Amino acid sequence: MDMVLKQFDNPDEVTTFDKGKFETVTLGGMTIGRATYMPGWKWSSDVGQPLGKDFCDVEHVGMVISGCATAAFADGPVVEMHEGDLFYIPRQPHDSWVIGDQPYVSLHFLGASHYAK
Repeated sequence: MDMVLKQFDNPDEVTTFDKGKFETVTLGGMTIGRATYMPGWKWSSDVGQPLGKDFCDVEHVGMVISGCATAAFADGPVVEMHEGDLFYIPRQPHDSWVIGDQPYVSLHFLGASHYAK
């Protein structure tokens, strides 16, 4: 049995944005992501604009570690995600932004392998 230990202090890949970053590690064929976004970060501006996209279309399962952000769906609902929340965001067009003056940090267990690509 080959056990593997990794830490986000030494991620396999880092994607940086104007106001944040998305780090990934891969373990046992699963890619796990850590999103760290600063106040003022918005998906459509900081991630989508360079990709030529207005909305994220990645399905997500994750957990908010700290801070607060939204999942704002193109068809109207805007949901706030707070520290300790576990979330599922379906593969529907959505935007997201940080709320408040604290950094937002979340772990992503689904969707991390193709986020921001």
